[in-house]
Amino acid sequence: MNGQGQFGLALVLSGLLLLGVGGLWLLGTKLGFAFGHLPGDITISSGRSQLYIPLTTCLLISGALSALAWLIRRFLS
Repeated sequence: MNGQGQFGLALVLSGLLLLGVGGLWLLGTKLGFAFGHLPGDITISSGRSQLYIPLTTCLLISGALSALAWLIRRFLS
């Protein structure tokens, strides 16, 4: 496959991935699943200030992006 074909395939796969993530995001909010407020995310409140550290959310996003990068490399090489 030439360079333009690989780029087109990467665009299509990226679009499908975004479509899937968007659908899951909408479905999750309808079911009461608040992405970004997962168990393991740290919230510290004191008076009028609040500190939020999305530890679990960042780990999930990192794992998903790593898996996506692996899949793209596997299919394009």
